[in-house]
Amino acid sequence: MTRKFDPIALITGTAFVAAIVLANWLTSRYGFVSVGLGLSATAGTYAAGATFTLRDDVQDRAGLHWVLLVIAVGCAVSYLVATPALAGASFVAFMLAELADLAVYTPLKRSGRWNAAVWISGFVGAVADSLIFLWLAFGSAAVTASSVSGQVLGKMWAVGAVWLIVRWMRR
Repeated sequence: MTRKFDPIALITGTAFVAAIVLANWLTSRYGFVSVGLGLSATAGTYAAGATFTLRDDVQDRAGLHWVLLVIAVGCAVSYLVATPALAGASFVAFMLAELADLAVYTPLKRSGRWNAAVWISGFVGAVADSLIFLWLAFGSAAVTASSVSGQVLGKMWAVGAVWLIVRWMRR
């Protein structure tokens, strides 16, 4: 079965790539910021969180091949805006976290539970991305309950914001 290309997929795919690049640029430029509830996270946390819902939308509109392409492009372009160490940590974390998101999102979406698929897969992706990125970018000492909680909270704020936009676009 051939999927008809949805032009909105180009917009969400571009937004996905931009979010990856922005996450790396913000983190390399500003370090850590407050995300609420007395927690802090890397400055790129919100942009990183947006990728999970954007990835879901690209998958629905264009298919898995496009998802893998936009992940690779976003990670590659990140090398232009961040230090090689930060971009490398981001590349590994994004790849693994987006694949974890994909593994959770796809079966939930197929069962007809799109809202649950977005939120649950976004949470799984946020936890995976936070653990992997903090460890690779800043070392094992940076992986604390407080730092991971801050990263996950910031990413879930972004999942919610993008979920509202995508939900509105689908109406």
